[in-house]
Amino acid sequence: MLLIRNCVLALLVSMFANLACAAPPVADDAATPDEVITKVWSAAKFLQDKGVSGFASLNSKDGPWVWKDSYVFAFDCRLDRMVAHPMRPDLVGRPIMQITDNNGKFLFKELCKVGSQPRGGWVEYVWTRPGAGRVSRKLSYALTANIAFSTGIQVAAGVYDEKLTLDELNKLTEKMADPAKYPAH
Repeated sequence: MLLIRNCVLALLVSMFANLACAAPPVADDAATPDEVITKVWSAAKFLQDKGVSGFASLNSKDGPWVWKDSYVFAFDCRLDRMVAHPMRPDLVGRPIMQITDNNGKFLFKELCKVGSQPRGGWVEYVWTRPGAGRVSRKLSYALTANIAFSTGIQVAAGVYDEKLTLDELNKLTEKMADPAKYPAH
């Protein structure tokens, strides 16, 4: 009888654990624009220090580049390929410029364009939110990572938000964009 009770208890615990993982993140579990800017600048500095060997760290979903409902990913605008994506390893090595969101926006063309600006930039699109299983409005911040012998590499991360404007995010970026503040991990 005790064995059956323990088995039922273990089954219930695993069922509730799976339900908790499938639930969309709550506000406390949502990344903020400040965190995104900080992580992206830190990742750019990290790759500047480590070079292409740093991609392995960005590909780890258990690493420092994944937090709350966000993650840093890296792509090569010049060679048209994803170089690191902790949540979608199937994209690594694949062409990116033809990828569109559900509204037909060529999001990597836009990310490459704004990311090449001196302080980077933001792009709005729709994307599947981790744990939610549905598409949501996403605003991603992209920035060029200056890596020796590799031009065109950019890093990005984003927030899922229905209210923020690109103008508000650009003002925040101007306020925060000081490369000296962001040490590599």
